[in-house]
Amino acid sequence: MSLVLVLNSGSSSIKFQLVDPTQHATDDPFASGLVEQIGEPKGKVTLKHAGEKHEVEAPIADHSAGLALAFELMNEHGCGPADADIVAVGHRVVHGGILFSAPQVITDEIVDMVRDLIPLAPLHNPANIDGIEVARAILPDVPHVAVFDTGFFHSMPPAAALYAIEAETAAANGVRRYGFHGTSHEYVSKKVAELLDLPAEAINQITLHLGNGASCAAIRGGQAIDTSMGMTPLAGLVMGTRSGDIDPGIIFHLYRSAGMSIDEIDQLLNKRSGVKGLSGVNDFRELRKMIDNEDQDAWLAYNIYIHQLRRYIGSYMIALGRVNAITFTAGVGENDVDVRADALAHLEGFGIKIDPERNALPNTGPREISTDDSAIKVFVVPTNEELAIARYAKELAE
Repeated sequence: MSLVLVLNSGSSSIKFQLVDPTQHATDDPFASGLVEQIGEPKGKVTLKHAGEKHEVEAPIADHSAGLALAFELMNEHGCGPADADIVAVGHRVVHGGILFSAPQVITDEIVDMVRDLIPLAPLHNPANIDGIEVARAILPDVPHVAVFDTGFFHSMPPAAALYAIEAETAAANGVRRYGFHGTSHEYVSKKVAELLDLPAEAINQITLHLGNGASCAAIRGGQAIDTSMGMTPLAGLVMGTRSGDIDPGIIFHLYRSAGMSIDEIDQLLNKRSGVKGLSGVNDFRELRKMIDNEDQDAWLAYNIYIHQLRRYIGSYMIALGRVNAITFTAGVGENDVDVRADALAHLEGFGIKIDPERNALPNTGPREISTDDSAIKVFVVPTNEELAIARYAKELAE
């Protein structure tokens, strides 16, 4: 079995999977795990393989130590580089700027180019680079491939990609809409084409990636024409801890009137806003319990979330003109029955009809939740970014 090691390196964690690129989306990976609390006094590595879970707790100084410990644990249980036929390593890279529209085989030059993009993603790209450098050192004889979150949105038309600010200033500082979750939106949109048994080029669709981070995309004929996230992942929908779209004047107001620093405002909008900022929790399961107990803050947070989601769905229906499908994916989108129902409630006049019984079925794989006579089909499609990254990596490595 030829496997691809997929790495998603964060600032203090590394998610990893060993994936068979030929597997079905609903199949479990050959092995998966998580390195947590890098740089803290106590760290942990978790590995899942062959139906069993294994853990090691130890101080993890940096990404190099964390990945080495993960490989040691994998080798111990027969699924590491010493045992598995790893044909490529796929790396999730958050920001590709305007430089990268497609996955790239990683070279020293590519690493330097990704490093140059750090000002656009200061919280993400440094960790992605750490993961790349460590993995290349540990597995030097295997091709490494970078897959960019922003790549799918690279071809958006200028009217959607550019902001209405002074053109010279924007160009000099890389200010434009880049979009994120691109690997997920692209993967899900291709799966929808299969479900409709139509070529992607014949389909107009709206994809809704609703997790703790959330974004939506308008896709015409397989090409993204708009997306909710912007230059950073802060824009767009209300999210777990992020505000989504706000009046930019609020930032100036908080700086001038509240005496908040730029870093404090950054923390506020990214970490203490969204559903959590309004209700105190960002887990929708907890939010639902609070709503059931008539918590007014939770009810308000939910309604603001749904209101913003419906605004984007409506605007993308107009942008596309004709819509074949609307698809929910990611943790909230795949599992929250009420979010799906409320996001598309009372839209029968627009050709959207949800079947309550289909919508209530458990998340077991791609499925239609609209009625048979719904003009616009509605789907739930579990996303699998790791499988998409693995397929890209294997394709480029061959």
